[in-house]
Amino acid sequence: MHIEKAENINILGRFCGQRDVVSLDRNHLFARFGIEHADVMALFGGSILAGGDVLAQAIKDRIAATYIIVGGAGHTTETLRLTVQSEYPSIRTAGLTEAEIFQKYLQEIYGYEADFLETKSTNCGNNITCLLNLMGENRIDCKSIILCQDATMQKRMDAGFRKYRPQGISIINFASYSATVGIDADRLCIQEKIHGMWEIDRYINLLMGEVPRLRDDGHGYGPAGRGFIAHVDIPENVEKAFSELKNIYGDQIRIANPLYAN
Repeated sequence: MHIEKAENINILGRFCGQRDVVSLDRNHLFARFGIEHADVMALFGGSILAGGDVLAQAIKDRIAATYIIVGGAGHTTETLRLTVQSEYPSIRTAGLTEAEIFQKYLQEIYGYEADFLETKSTNCGNNITCLLNLMGENRIDCKSIILCQDATMQKRMDAGFRKYRPQGISIINFASYSATVGIDADRLCIQEKIHGMWEIDRYINLLMGEVPRLRDDGHGYGPAGRGFIAHVDIPENVEKAFSELKNIYGDQIRIANPLYAN
């Protein structure tokens, strides 16, 4: 029973945690997209701390010309504040936005910093619109952009950007981590060591909240529903995995918090 449950969670995780390249380096970017670096890389503050590590490595490897951290305060912000404060007591996080926290993390741990911070957005939808506004206001030339978000929300971030992007911008998705759920001592667990990783129940909760949002029907976020994102094709195996998990975790599907609505 646990093995089947773990595989269904991994099906959702692989679908939501989109990565368009195996590794975020110049060789893989060139092989897939014909470029050695992107014009912009945007890290979204909904990510766990692993996203900060991905961004730091990207800056070190000069994967983009401009680096932006996006995120005001939303449903994941307090968890990020507490995690960073606990692991790095010298970084004071109280009252800071997600973008500010990640910037301090980059500065303190790696000696790097992003070029721009977007600190007003509160959800995946206005993460995108506020990012595009910032790019327009600062006249950032962009033909290619790397989007890096928490793996549970990467697919939706891509769909949101596809809805609002100016013509001619190529999107490169690279979720901030890739998690595999397995079984240890008859309990579900994350098999990899991932920096700042969610507790297993929280990870499942976030994944289960994504499929209803990604659906293009009257209840989803697609054009046929709320109109927040572009159309997403949801494969049959993903719907099947979600349906089977819903029989177990039905009451744990994350609902949107109205405090962070547009």
